[in-house]
Amino acid sequence: MLELSKQILEKVSFDRSLFKKELKKSLRWIQPQERVHLKAWCMTTFGAIYGDLIREVFESQMSTSF
Repeated sequence: MLELSKQILEKVSFDRSLFKKELKKSLRWIQPQERVHLKAWCMTTFGAIYGDLIREVFESQMSTSF
């Protein structure tokens, strides 16, 4: 699911709201141990454009997972 999530995020990266929606969905799909890898990949690939959004989504997901 991690690789599929990456492919989807690449395809929707042109639109900020779609990217956010798909990133949230990806976090529900992937295994908890894959979240670190997804965050690192997102920050490396899209951090310059969506760094604030990526941090926001991952922080909100971490606070709701416990």
